[in-house]
Amino acid sequence: MLPGPLINMSTNDVAYVNVFNNLDEPLLFTWNGLQQRLNSWEDGVSGTNCPIRPGTNWTYAFQAKDQIGTFFYLPSLNFHKAAGGFGPIRINNRKVIAVPFLTPEAEFDLLIGDWYNQSYKPDVILMNGKLRYGFAEDPETFSVTKGKTYRMRISNVGNALSFNFRIQGHKMVVVETEGSYTAQIAVDSLDIHVGQSYSVLVTADRAEADYFIVATPKLVEAERSGKLIALGVLHYENSSVPPSYPIPSGPDPFDIGFSIRQAKSIRWNMTAGAARPNPQGTFNVSKVTPNQTFVLHGSTAKIDRTPRYAVNNVSYHTPETPLKLADYRVNGSGVYQLDSYPVRSVNPVAKSGVFVASGVHKGWIELVFVNELHVMDSWHLDGFGFYVVGFGDGAWTPSSRSTYNRHDPVVRSTVQVYPGKWTAVYAYLDNPGMWNLRSQHSKHWYLGQELYIRVYDADPNPAKERLPPENLLLCG
Repeated sequence: MLPGPLINMSTNDVAYVNVFNNLDEPLLFTWNGLQQRLNSWEDGVSGTNCPIRPGTNWTYAFQAKDQIGTFFYLPSLNFHKAAGGFGPIRINNRKVIAVPFLTPEAEFDLLIGDWYNQSYKPDVILMNGKLRYGFAEDPETFSVTKGKTYRMRISNVGNALSFNFRIQGHKMVVVETEGSYTAQIAVDSLDIHVGQSYSVLVTADRAEADYFIVATPKLVEAERSGKLIALGVLHYENSSVPPSYPIPSGPDPFDIGFSIRQAKSIRWNMTAGAARPNPQGTFNVSKVTPNQTFVLHGSTAKIDRTPRYAVNNVSYHTPETPLKLADYRVNGSGVYQLDSYPVRSVNPVAKSGVFVASGVHKGWIELVFVNELHVMDSWHLDGFGFYVVGFGDGAWTPSSRSTYNRHDPVVRSTVQVYPGKWTAVYAYLDNPGMWNLRSQHSKHWYLGQELYIRVYDADPNPAKERLPPENLLLCG
């Protein structure tokens, strides 16, 4: 299936996902935004899991502990994500926790992303695996009833392109992003960056007809972007009228100011409960002083005459033994050396290495992502949520903290970083384990723009961190 089947859960449910690898190469899946509480053994990236070998199967078992929201899964090794393998994840509220909006008539999953036919340059943008209206016999279509309200769960499952999403003639109300209920804002269009997910409410309040659902790429020249426009259809059930051209226009794709202003308007709903009965605002950062600060520069590098991507001039090298397994068996000996690379400065010479940094257990970390590339980037941390406190220009300095929003920053798992700019987030490291911090852009990730944060709890009590699963795979 493209996309893959929906994983539909409720808070604290346990999912068992049996993966049969019928490929001719190793395979892993990771669960983008699921925090794997106390259980990085199930995270499904090269630093935590041995790959599922060709012709074998392996069962993941993970809990949606204290989470709600919209997420997706994807293959995490090599360049597999560019060929598919991704699918939607919904985590629903427990019945005892109120959802901060009326129950919609229905919910739709919409996975949108750039797609490659041959080279690494995008050829099209697909909606749920389908080509655009006018080119596909069955473009992605959602049927609605006039007067009803629907929830659309939208994820950018692409490899490189941010996009602007809009529905012809209809406003959208942003209500959730990656496990956080947001302060509800009405928008005509919404920028969604690689690896991000949103929920919007759409009311079918127009004349009974068909309307275009549109995704157009950001930071792409007009003559190129025409080939990359994705078109689906919002179909009113009694409509016999096809969608009408022209396609609704969106913001200028090079208007970074629009995108930043919108990003700053995505705020946490401080009064809504989510996974727990107490309001989200109970867990705020208004008086937080971080225990650690990492300033991480994403850039290109040449190492042994080979083009790579790097963090602070260190391009990640994947060892044969997963870091988590090495940590458990031999305290990392022979696989990695902890804190060997700089987290607040740039290595003077570009090099390849197993980049693992210490995170203070139950401490707050400030992560500042600096984008030295000429393209959009987005960063993701497994195991935690980011409090998105700031966006800024040029060089970040400690005085930049005066611009932070510490009152109601949204909490999400993937954050965008604009070209030549920085983004700052806070995270509370209460989840011991070995956690991947990466660029969500497939090429950047594949070519080394990642590291791991080791959050260590010395207490051997398995209630503090789970023991390895009984079906643990060994390798390296």
